[in-house]
Amino acid sequence: MVIPVNPPHLDRTSPPQPTGAGPCPASALPEGVRVRVTRVVYEDQRAVAELVPRLTERQAAGADPLPVEPAELAPELLHALRREIRALPDETRLLLLLAAADQYPVATHAFLRAVTAGRLDTRPLEAAEAAGVAHAGAGGVFFRDPWTRIAAYGTGSPADRRAAHLLLARVLGGQGEAARRSWHRGAAALGPSARLAAELRTAADRARSEGRPTLARALAERAADLCPDPAEEARLLALAAADAWRSGEPDRARRLAARTDNSALDGVLALRAGNAAEAFDALLTAAVRQERSADAVELLALATEAAVYTGDLRRCREAHVLAQWLDLPPSGILAALACAVEGRYADARVLLKGTAGRCGPGGDPGPLVHSGIAALLLGDHTRAVTATLRAAASARSRGVPGTVAQAMEFRAYADFWTGRPRAAEAAAQEALRQAYATGQDNGACHLQAALAMFAAVTGDEEACRERAAAARAHALAHGLGLPAALAQWALAFLDLAGGRFPAAAARLRALAGFGPGHGHRAIRHLATPHYVEAAVRTGDTRVARAAHADYDRWATAVRSADDLALSARCRALLAPGAEAVQHYRCALDLHARGTRDFERARTELLFGGALRRLRQRTEARDRLHSALEAFESFGAPHCAAQARAELRALGTALTPVSGAADPAAVLTAQQLMVARMAAEGATNREIADRLNLSPRTIDHHLRGVFSRLGIRSRIELVRLLGASP
Repeated sequence: MVIPVNPPHLDRTSPPQPTGAGPCPASALPEGVRVRVTRVVYEDQRAVAELVPRLTERQAAGADPLPVEPAELAPELLHALRREIRALPDETRLLLLLAAADQYPVATHAFLRAVTAGRLDTRPLEAAEAAGVAHAGAGGVFFRDPWTRIAAYGTGSPADRRAAHLLLARVLGGQGEAARRSWHRGAAALGPSARLAAELRTAADRARSEGRPTLARALAERAADLCPDPAEEARLLALAAADAWRSGEPDRARRLAARTDNSALDGVLALRAGNAAEAFDALLTAAVRQERSADAVELLALATEAAVYTGDLRRCREAHVLAQWLDLPPSGILAALACAVEGRYADARVLLKGTAGRCGPGGDPGPLVHSGIAALLLGDHTRAVTATLRAAASARSRGVPGTVAQAMEFRAYADFWTGRPRAAEAAAQEALRQAYATGQDNGACHLQAALAMFAAVTGDEEACRERAAAARAHALAHGLGLPAALAQWALAFLDLAGGRFPAAAARLRALAGFGPGHGHRAIRHLATPHYVEAAVRTGDTRVARAAHADYDRWATAVRSADDLALSARCRALLAPGAEAVQHYRCALDLHARGTRDFERARTELLFGGALRRLRQRTEARDRLHSALEAFESFGAPHCAAQARAELRALGTALTPVSGAADPAAVLTAQQLMVARMAAEGATNREIADRLNLSPRTIDHHLRGVFSRLGIRSRIELVRLLGASP
């Protein structure tokens, strides 16, 4: 049940709010800190206004974790709320305490049973309802907001709280309730107890195996508080920190981790929010300590992510050698990247195919994310979407929101490359918010760079430059070569689409960079088609030919239709005069079997320009019109402007086409054929079968038909073609 925060008719004790002009001080915080501040105080603006001035400089900058205990977050607000609750009758206050203990900090849903077992009278709750503090319902007691619930718990004396927890523990005897019963027993403990600590640890292990990391964290943390053995306490704190991280409590995780010495935990936290090179070293050290266990395999997979983030892909080879030395099966991504670094692309493809194929429903979210990444590297965007969506669903069901952000991070790429930049942008924006909320600043940096690329495609120069600058600043400070290179690629594409070819070529040449955090060999490889285009436009083709040769080796080994199409486009750009035409035709044939519709449109744009220069005006016009329509449907104004410029050079009028125009006069022969079949009721698949084309090609043609005729649906198409001669 969602209870409105601070409804006006209940707000009787809130501290006075600052008056006068000027924004809330939270607006001056970095975006990631601002999101976490809002989340840690349950999105209550009263608590935000109280907490922000209390932050240290390092906390406000995101360098130190935020406070996590309520008394540190909003003491004045809690003081006012406790005063309000203490004004209620004692019987009311004790019932509210019991209800709060049942809900905070672990929800156990046993209040009504406890009332029955304790033979308590619930009529005093009417006073709480009259005061607007809480109300009773069929499901128990509902507080007006989280802070009132916390205050109700805090008003009880230690003896009262202990009695409430013992009563709740007594009634929690049902199937699957052992962990929550243990929680209340631990909460009622008077001091250290090895027996209770062991019981809580067992309960935490059970909750963790059942996919309840929030409950596991609470149990493990309480076990550490009660444990008399310092060594066991450190192990429990490490488990609690890991659970806190998985459940999306980054500040609590960092505070717990600071109380123990655990290289695996340090490596995970550094990977997600610290220095990626340090994360790699810590994770490799932890893998060696774990030796031949399943944990060591997982740590090596995380070390692979760290190596990829840094841009120093040679470290993948280092991790691969360690896996062989430990006799561990390395992840497919790790082994594939080790092969790719050595130029063994065919071997890399086999390993990536195996990893990409492991994307069945209901799997562990971590391997599913790796499956999506492998599919992206292979150019299999359909499988990438499947794997990342399943990873996100699995992560949600297991209560690990951080992995949801990681999955959606790569889902956005699949949407982007398949010609859905707006969907990609929406997915990336949501993933960015989730990444910040769960303390994954490095993932957020990667998403900022991805959003810069999306903004470059959609022609939003200001957003592109702003996001690229933010990504590069964080990347350089944390040794993140991947987002740094991606942001540079976004700026280069902005230059390319804007006709600033020397600037684009210079940026793309620098993509490999030097040293962790500056560039990325894989991004430079992926950007090769854009680099070849920029280099050809500036007359510098020597390096471009070498880059294309390596790209072609990869495309040939991977056998992705999209990569082969882009390689053919590069070959066309590097070919003299009429020799380029056949390469462009080959590229478009390959694009028809692929999924990267945006790059297909760019190929048509370049082909149309080449045909214009060869004075093949009719086909040039058709190709350029097709590219223009695609760019307009993608919302890519810079690229659309390039297509219009080429059409103007042909002397083609660019007046908008009215819906009443004669279709035969404005459509190409193939568009008209497709339009007539569609108007007759044929599906895209049926039209594709009749014309021996792919359904994606038919979809592309229909988008062009709708754009040229100024219509939006097949119904309008039927009416228009029915009215035409």
